[in-house]
Amino acid sequence: MPPDLLSPGILIVTATLLAAVSGVPLLVVPRLSAPFGQLLSIAMMLVASCLGLFGSVLVLISGRSELFSLLWKLPFGEALFGVDPLSAWFLLPIFLVTGCSALYARTYWSADHHPENIRTITFFLGLMTAAMSGVVLARDGITFLFAWEIMALAAYFLISTEHGKQEVNQAGILYMISTHIGTLGLFALFPLLKMLSGSWLLPGTGSLDAGSPLASAVFLVALFAFGLKAGVMPLHVWLPSAHANAPSHVSAAMSGVILKVGIYGLVRTFSFFDHFPLWWGCVVLLLGVVSGLLGVIFAIGQHDLKRLLAYHSIENIGIIFMGLGIALVGQATGSAAMTMLGMGGALLHVLNHATFKALLFLGAGSVIHATGTREIDLMGGVARRLPYTALFFGVGAVAICGLPPLNGFVSELLVYLGLFRGVQGEGIAAAMTALAAPALAMVGGLAVACFVKVYGIVFLGLPRDDRYAARHEAGWQMLLPMALLAAVCVAVGLAPRLLADMLQRASQAALPPLPAGEPQQLAALVPLSMISLTAALLLLLIALLLIGYRRRLSTATVGETGTWGCGYQRPIPRMQYSASSFAQMLTDLFAFVLRPHSHRPVISEIYPVRAEFRSHVPEAVLELVYIPALERLYSRFNPIRKMQSGILQQYVLYILITLVALLVVDYF
Repeated sequence: MPPDLLSPGILIVTATLLAAVSGVPLLVVPRLSAPFGQLLSIAMMLVASCLGLFGSVLVLISGRSELFSLLWKLPFGEALFGVDPLSAWFLLPIFLVTGCSALYARTYWSADHHPENIRTITFFLGLMTAAMSGVVLARDGITFLFAWEIMALAAYFLISTEHGKQEVNQAGILYMISTHIGTLGLFALFPLLKMLSGSWLLPGTGSLDAGSPLASAVFLVALFAFGLKAGVMPLHVWLPSAHANAPSHVSAAMSGVILKVGIYGLVRTFSFFDHFPLWWGCVVLLLGVVSGLLGVIFAIGQHDLKRLLAYHSIENIGIIFMGLGIALVGQATGSAAMTMLGMGGALLHVLNHATFKALLFLGAGSVIHATGTREIDLMGGVARRLPYTALFFGVGAVAICGLPPLNGFVSELLVYLGLFRGVQGEGIAAAMTALAAPALAMVGGLAVACFVKVYGIVFLGLPRDDRYAARHEAGWQMLLPMALLAAVCVAVGLAPRLLADMLQRASQAALPPLPAGEPQQLAALVPLSMISLTAALLLLLIALLLIGYRRRLSTATVGETGTWGCGYQRPIPRMQYSASSFAQMLTDLFAFVLRPHSHRPVISEIYPVRAEFRSHVPEAVLELVYIPALERLYSRFNPIRKMQSGILQQYVLYILITLVALLVVDYF
């Protein structure tokens, strides 16, 4: 076999095609047994994941780039695909998370229990995986748009899997509206790029000057279109409901990967330019601070486990935006170290967030599978019946909080170091980074508070309602993907040096190099060996403490006594802390943003009847900003709707008038 058939690019393209057809047999062959078809699809997805990961790692190790051209051409020119270190870096989470999600679905969404939709959900998961890979591989605007639209439609059908539920339909419609608004932005973006470069092909790294007004228009349109897909505040309105109502393995793929495709589009657009104006970086950095803070603040007030995790996705997208903003500020100020730290931190957090957020959603799916509810206040004592799920969810919780010795700490450390470099500068750049550094620290602190609430209420204590008590641990096909993702979190935290060279190549492909003058190698900018040593010592200390604790328990005298009931003679599980009571202080502190709704009981009798307290944190941006604005817009333009009469002759007249107007404009 010729060696070029085993090139990394061929492996990645083969993986993409294999993922695309993985669900076809189950969908188009009616006589194929659904359980067997699901197994066949999972096997194809796992092979695709292995091939895609292997090819991507080869590209990142070698630093080589490859281009592929289709034999047929599109009306707008040649259709090109290619892979370089930047594409390969984003392909890592695509193939890792979707492969884990496919295996997880074998038990979580088995063909035996979901015969009505197993064919469609299996098909669209493979199609979405291939489309995401196609977006990352596309090297011309038209191919990019084709892959982007296929990805959007596949995700819509995955979100709407349980379309019999009203809230699922509403989430799907909101997602469809939002994603197509973003697509309209891309329809404006690529013509603007063609005006700058003269071609539909994507420009090379640093080939365009960012100083022109047209370049600023490209920046703003890209920030809107890709920011909407990434879920950055305040363009995040589709994200909480979509992630909450989709099946958990789909939520893992969407939060872990689809959001990162939006980040990829933004980074790829930045790569086209050189000589960045300072305000570009300041805008991106400010958006990151707002998303990070508001994302975690809204997460604290949630009662739905999956909606809470969705808001943490917004928080982590904010951290990635902070890294991108630091990199752009570094480019504008000529700081190569700041550029490398910012871009390296952002790209590493792309991979890290994909792993620990997918792990958390899969863990949440295991809890929901065992309890039958997403409401945190109805859970409790889950760790007793689901010890492995509790362990893996705990790993994800520590990682997302940015605590050592796991991977979230490493990427956030890079962002911190980039901010500290910026503080040493002058002017607006120093002021922005000086404000962003404590904001990032505040995000980390609030994330710890939120996950202490989640883990304590869900996994510890006693079941709050016997109807929703956890009854069984997940099967190995659900636990194995969680174990793999948890292992990645630990491995990156313990040995970030293994990824340093690959991250270096991906970062260098993202932005044009600056003149030499200060260190530009991650190994020289970040104490990677010290991180590994500290992480290893911390793990060793934890292990020693656990061993000592178990030995002390084994020799301790066993006795029984009643626990203190806080003055109550008959304490019951309902007297435990709830998610609402745990977060009340923080919710009240940020009430000016959260706008919480509380329904308090009125107690007037000496012996009051049964009463209850309920609270709700609305989606403030959607419910208090967008919907009222759209309603006012609808009422203003309501008279124009009379033009939509349903009479065919009138529509033909509209077309004729439009054509005449265009001809007149073209003539003059």
